[in-house]
This record gives sequence, C-alpha cells and structure tokens, in this order.
Amino acid sequence: MKKKAENTAPATQGIASPACLPQDEQPELMSLRPQHLFEYVGQEEIVEAFKIAIEAAQERGEPVDHVLLHGPPGLGKTTLAHIIANETSGELTVSSGPALEKGGDLLGILTHLEQGDVFFIDEIHRIPKTVEEFLYPAMEEFAVDFIFDKGIHARSHRYRLNPFTLVGATTRVGLLSPPLRDRFGIFRSLDFYSPKDLVRIIQRSAHILEVPIDEDGAAELAVRSRGTPRIANRLLKRVRDYAQVRADGVITRKTVGAALELEGVDTVGLTGLDRRYLKTIIEFYKGGPVGIEALAATLQEEADTLVDVVEPYLLKIGMIIRTPSGRKASEAAYKHLGFRVQRPLFP
Repeated sequence: MKKKAENTAPATQGIASPACLPQDEQPELMSLRPQHLFEYVGQEEIVEAFKIAIEAAQERGEPVDHVLLHGPPGLGKTTLAHIIANETSGELTVSSGPALEKGGDLLGILTHLEQGDVFFIDEIHRIPKTVEEFLYPAMEEFAVDFIFDKGIHARSHRYRLNPFTLVGATTRVGLLSPPLRDRFGIFRSLDFYSPKDLVRIIQRSAHILEVPIDEDGAAELAVRSRGTPRIANRLLKRVRDYAQVRADGVITRKTVGAALELEGVDTVGLTGLDRRYLKTIIEFYKGGPVGIEALAATLQEEADTLVDVVEPYLLKIGMIIRTPSGRKASEAAYKHLGFRVQRPLFP
C-alpha cells in the first residue's frame, strides 16, 4: 500500500499536544503505527465493526461504505484510514479540509482514484461549501459533474468515478453539514484510551524501538499521556533519550517522572497551557463561569485551540465544568493546583 498525496493542517505546538506535529511524521514514530486491525489496541467495538464491514464488502466485491470518524486529535483516526486501505489492498490518498480550497483540487484527486482506493480527508468539517457539494454525487453515485462554458452555452458532463471509500475525520462533528454527514454509511466516535490500553500501546512501541521499560515505568507514562496514543509515543521517545543520557537506559517510574518534569508534563498529563487555563479561571474569574472568548483573550490563545486541544482532556478528567454561562473550575482542579477550594457563601 502506497500513499499518494498528503496535505495536513497546521498543528498546535507542544510535546503533549494531541495535534499532529512534524516530529510525528519521522520514520521512527511512523513505524509505531499499527498496519492491521489485529495490531490495533483499544477501541474494541470500533475494531470489531470494521472487521465485519471489511469482510462483508470483500465478499460482495464492493468497496467499504464511506466512513466518518469523530473524536479528539491523536486517538487513531488517521491510523484507521491506513488500516482500512491495508486490509482492502487499496491505495491511500490523504488530504485535509483546509487544503481543498477549490473544486478543481478535489476533482483532480477523485478522478485519479482507482477501484477500491481509500480517500482520507482530515478535518473534513473545514471543507468549503462550494467544494463540499462536489462530494455529494461522488459519494452517492461515484460520479462528478463538470460544467463547460458559461451562460447560454453552458454544458454539463457527468464523469464516472471508480468505486472508492471516503474516510472523513473530524474533531467537531457538529460543524458538518447534514447533507454531507448523512452520506456516510459508517459513523464511529473515538474516545480517550484507558491507562490499561495505553500501557499495552507503550509496551508495544518500546519493543519496536528496542527500549527496555518496566511495568511501573509503562504505567506512569500511560497516566501522563492524556489518554492519547500519539502523545504516549511522543513522550516515550523523550523519556528514552533521558534514560539513555541520565540513567542506565532502562525506563522506570523514576525516569519517567524526571524526564517529563523537564518537559513540563505533570503527574496527570497537564501541560503549562492546561495549568495556565485552569489558573486563569480560578484566579482571574474566581473559579468561573467564564466564556471561552474571554478566556482566549486573557490567555492570548486562539479560542479554537482551547476548544479542540485543551478542553477535551480537562473535561474528561473532571477538571472543568461546562455550563450555559461558561466554564467553571471543578474542585479537582483547585486541589490539583494547590488552591483552597472556594465554598459558596450561600448553600
């Protein structure tokens, strides 16, 4: 299986960012990506559903239904697209919503797909509306319509496409238009990984990288990986460097703690931006509630960065609460950062 083209959106920087960073495209980290469903750790229900869908499609001699994957960054949406292509012996073409600026960009890719190929669009909710409309007949009828000339001389020509599978990935499924969303046959939502699954992923990655790691070291690294395999593999590489230079080369709980302290990742995986976010709510806004735009202005960060990168994990571990009037810091956040819990004046 080869990859035809790749266009990815800009990523938020930071070692514990779930967004894809340039370092994640290095061959060493790319080699950690599972290539087949039997290698995939976690998300058991999704893996089982894909096994059934792929086997059924192959028995009928058809491409797999179009797939929409939803979830925070770094949970395996791109990896699943690679796996679908591998399992079906199709060629994978990769693009992203922001990269498809014109209808011609999309048509150029669609007309070059062979039968059974997989076309992966990351951040599909960011496709311009005018480009998105070309996808409707392509997904439903495997055809695209070309318009020649203008005005009274305009002519339409329908071009037949080879049957293919579109895999769309999004972090914000609510921004997808209903006509596009309804054309996907398979919809799956990926959730954060449990520490148990992350331990298995870390041990597998350490084996591939030929890095010795004990049970306690893997468990400690899993707890600090924000429930995200991409971050787990990235942190493993940094801890490996620390163990090689400052320890005996073996990754232990102590090694993980010392290495990640230098990286600014604390005992539950919070980064400097996470802690600034929580401290801003507690110190500037008396614990909240506060609107996301006010928070973004105070932190001098983009609101989308806070919503897509910072908040999902803080919500998952119960550090913040979303209310109709804004974000509030939870009691767990006060305790973790060492603040005295503010009690309401009136019950």
